[in-house]
Amino acid sequence: MEVILRQSVEKLGHPGDVVKVSNGYARNYLLPRGIAVIATEGNKKQIEAQRKRLEAAEDARREAARTEAERLEQVSLTFSARVGEEGKLFGSVTASDIVQQLEALGHRVEKRQVDLHEPIKALGVYRVPIRLHADVKPEIKVWVIKQ
Repeated sequence: MEVILRQSVEKLGHPGDVVKVSNGYARNYLLPRGIAVIATEGNKKQIEAQRKRLEAAEDARREAARTEAERLEQVSLTFSARVGEEGKLFGSVTASDIVQQLEALGHRVEKRQVDLHEPIKALGVYRVPIRLHADVKPEIKVWVIKQ
């Protein structure tokens, strides 16, 4: 199915791009969230007229993400946890834990934006990327120390 993107989507395209995606991805994700519209001739003409407005809105979102990224890159979170004999944690540090500490510091981040592939289960310093925008991914330092 061909769709016209209304927002930037990572690894797919930018606003105004006509892309071909699977029917399920379009019907279940892109169309209900307003991220894309079906690519008909009428929609193509309409989107072409709106392209400048969409690009300006996307630039504003990207710029807001960049300013937030500058603030986030200064952040360093510290988690203290109980540790076993081999340096392994009893439990783990998850994306939810990171979001809670960021909110306590005044940063509004959703759990799905924290790019933590698996929970942290050992002591050390980790760099965790935060996906604020398709083009903006700052990294925060996460320190896991012994309690």
